[in-house]
Amino acid sequence: MTATDSRGSARVAEAGEGIGLDELALATRNHGLPLEALRYDVTPPGLHYVLTHFDIPAADPGSWELRIGGAVDRPLTLGLDDLVRRPAVTSRVLLECAGNGRARLDPRPVSQPWLLEAVGTAEWTGTPLAPLLEEAGLSPAAVDVVFTGADHGVERGVEQDYARGLPVAEALRAEALLVWAMNGQPLPPQHGAPLRLVVPGWYGMAHVKWLTRIDVLTEPFTGYQNATAYRLKVEADDQGEPVTRIRPRALVAPPGWPDFMTRERFVRAGAVPLSGRAWSGRAPVTRVEVSTDGGRTWDDAVLAPADPAHPFAWRAWTYDWTATAGAHELLVRATDEQGAQPVEQEWNRQGMANNLVQRVPVTVLA
Repeated sequence: MTATDSRGSARVAEAGEGIGLDELALATRNHGLPLEALRYDVTPPGLHYVLTHFDIPAADPGSWELRIGGAVDRPLTLGLDDLVRRPAVTSRVLLECAGNGRARLDPRPVSQPWLLEAVGTAEWTGTPLAPLLEEAGLSPAAVDVVFTGADHGVERGVEQDYARGLPVAEALRAEALLVWAMNGQPLPPQHGAPLRLVVPGWYGMAHVKWLTRIDVLTEPFTGYQNATAYRLKVEADDQGEPVTRIRPRALVAPPGWPDFMTRERFVRAGAVPLSGRAWSGRAPVTRVEVSTDGGRTWDDAVLAPADPAHPFAWRAWTYDWTATAGAHELLVRATDEQGAQPVEQEWNRQGMANNLVQRVPVTVLA
């Protein structure tokens, strides 16, 4: 990594400051899931959220190579064909950006201005990572495994290849995959072609795209994306806690029809079926609740049973609302075995892991 200058330094928006051209430029490069697409068990690739830190690299699958090195006995160099010939697994996995919900915080951390749409569930096909690490021969002193992508750029004044480290125990999980296909088709460029990492349960920053190197370290990784970015901290000089597994969240597919500019929803009075998805990467979801009066009262939704075939996917929920004429605000919250979504914001400087409950204004027409 190379330090450059301080342009693009981390900051928090001033009171009343609107989204700037730099944030708008990020929002045009990246995109979220249209919330009506919550209807799909498996998100179509064009609707799945995308976050790209730098540029989408140009990669030739025929000449592409993955190198596995560092604290190993037998360094490996593998082409894509070498990996595709290995035992393949297809896993339905939810991905959520760690910054999802950032733009709803007050004051707003200045960065990619996600509302609630930075999420998707796809079927990822690849080969398990653990056997490759075992073939390479991990050092008994191994601590972290670092995954480096082909995407290169500058973030907060630091020139770098995008790289993230995982504890060895996480890298050796049977569910961690080196992936070359999405929903039965070759990975699209924006989703990491020709190869990416998928590590179920972790926020999206850990699922390194355009993967070129895997390095085993005998000490904790101190690269930018671990030591500086993706930290939960309130004060600028705090070391903070690392962002890891996905906190519980539920979303409702907005009912009725929208206003073009405000996205306020309109429905007719009477029976209004509500539906959506719930998930957590840290523990199983146990409950989903809905409020139709701005959070004053809550009622249980019907949560679909956990599917043993897809333990890392989102789960459907439904709720029957008898809507009365007037203005309403819908809220939905998920609870997992470790706790529920907050109704009030839990602020941090980078706007990470913000799982504040969703609020949807709805006008019910008589």
